[in-house]
Amino acid sequence: QMPHGHMPLPSFWKMVEDTLQQSGTQLRTFRQTFETVTPSPVTQPLNPAEERKVLSLVSKHGPDKLYQVTSNVSGSRDLDLTLQRGQIVALLQSVDTKGNTSRWLVDAGGPRGFVPAGKLQPY
Repeated sequence: QMPHGHMPLPSFWKMVEDTLQQSGTQLRTFRQTFETVTPSPVTQPLNPAEERKVLSLVSKHGPDKLYQVTSNVSGSRDLDLTLQRGQIVALLQSVDTKGNTSRWLVDAGGPRGFVPAGKLQPY
């Protein structure tokens, strides 16, 4: 019932190869566009102390709660944390005490406090 159902076998395989080649080209183009448009993650190598802190955070909160600080944060209000770019924190609540979702409560491996949500990305 399909249009290619009555094609000779060599023509059918040629059509399949052409379709796969076209799909591969489209996928490569998409990947190049995606890599150009999407900024690369902040990921930085961790020193041994930071690695121990990350392992502690994972054991306390689980790997799905870890976030990395994307740029330096200077705490300006009470309970705000001051953090360096690249630090790993664990999300405790995605809201502050007044219900503001742009400030998240995090555990920085010792101190706990609030950080602007826009300065965190999943680790």
